[in-house]
Amino acid sequence: MTDQAIALSPEPIRNTAAVAGQWKLIWWRFCRHRLALRFAGYDAAGQFHPLYVNGYSMKIDPIALSRNYVADPAVVIPVGFFVKGEPYRLWGLFDLDRHLIGPNEAGKPFYLFGADRLGRDVFSRTVHGTRVSMSVGLIGVAISLILGIILGGISGLYGGWVDDVIQRCIELINSIPTIPLWMGLAAAVPISADPILVYLWITVILSLIGWTDLARVVRGRFLSLKTEDFVIAAHLDGCSRMRIIWRHMVPSFMSHIIASVTLAIPTMILAETALSFLGIGLRPPVVSWGVLLQEAQNILAVSSAPWLFLPGLAVIVTVLALNFLGDGLRDAADPYEY
Repeated sequence: MTDQAIALSPEPIRNTAAVAGQWKLIWWRFCRHRLALRFAGYDAAGQFHPLYVNGYSMKIDPIALSRNYVADPAVVIPVGFFVKGEPYRLWGLFDLDRHLIGPNEAGKPFYLFGADRLGRDVFSRTVHGTRVSMSVGLIGVAISLILGIILGGISGLYGGWVDDVIQRCIELINSIPTIPLWMGLAAAVPISADPILVYLWITVILSLIGWTDLARVVRGRFLSLKTEDFVIAAHLDGCSRMRIIWRHMVPSFMSHIIASVTLAIPTMILAETALSFLGIGLRPPVVSWGVLLQEAQNILAVSSAPWLFLPGLAVIVTVLALNFLGDGLRDAADPYEY
């Protein structure tokens, strides 16, 4: 009887996966995906942990005398959302001390994009620089749009000597080299000049240079539209030329204007960024993307602090987003084309 019981007893199970449940198998399979574990709220041991960052320690290389930043896994700083921090005024009206993201313990420094050589937060400066760089592009394009439509429309609608004068002015503006022009203007502006005045001058000059392409597009469309039946009917009905331009002719090619404007905004943003990067545009204490990228000119600084290039990422994302937006607006403004 005893021998029969021993013979019928199951053999010792060496492989626990054979009898593991479904959720246990799912957990084991998930633990094998190391990249997924990096972004999960649980570590490999199955313990829950919130967001955190490790502290960094700076060491100076005795040979190269360079600064090396090494992560210290022993220092764990918990990070949370809507935490208390330094007080500030929202829109200059409300006194608040809540921040979108930061360390749970107030007083610890937290730099989402790192810090520059003076210890200033690169992320905050990038956000503030967005206002300056975007406003240069938007205001400059608005001025260029008005000049381009008015002068290009007058040139195409009137023709004759008016067209010749406007086209020669456009050719004269296009013949001026951009870089020497900005170098001369930068040398003419004193270092102690008001930053707001420099900002306004850069915006106006960019718009005065950038209206010529749109004016030629508008002129070409007006030359083809002024012989159309609806324009001739508006003339016979006694409409003024400005009413014909703004009421009848401009809406007929609004998709072309939208495409030109949306392409001009990234161009002006890139122009301001490039000029400020080269030191012939905006200067500190004004904060713009180009001014922030000035510190990335030094190879040694970039090698020790590569996050100084992050404002350039904001430029790339903004330019691509505006191009995609322009494509969508162009298609929506001309729904009869397939």
